[in-house]
Amino acid sequence: MAGYLTTHVLDTARGVPAEGISILLFRVAGGSVEKIAQAVTNADGRTDGPILPEGAFAVGEYELVFEVGEYLRQTGQVAGLEEGAPLFLDRVPIRFGMAEAAHYHVPLLLSPYGYSTYRGS
Repeated sequence: MAGYLTTHVLDTARGVPAEGISILLFRVAGGSVEKIAQAVTNADGRTDGPILPEGAFAVGEYELVFEVGEYLRQTGQVAGLEEGAPLFLDRVPIRFGMAEAAHYHVPLLLSPYGYSTYRGS
């Protein structure tokens, strides 16, 4: 089996998939970080395909960065903040390792003031 990486975002505060969130994928090696992919979540809160497909997969350390700030603003979940005030969550980075050629699924469960993740299937 060849390895690949998928992800999705669920808005746990509203109980719906989070559409329109930009996701960046970085490969981390030693002291360097290299952006290798970018995608946006669809109506199901998923990317249209694997963010790291089989042909590009390699074991190693990676980081997903979810750009959640604009989504939280657009859905009215941070209403009442002063104009220009910083959000509690604007970018959510998740650094993880992939040690074998397998399907890795790293979802983000999001609310305006907290998040969680896990290795899914």
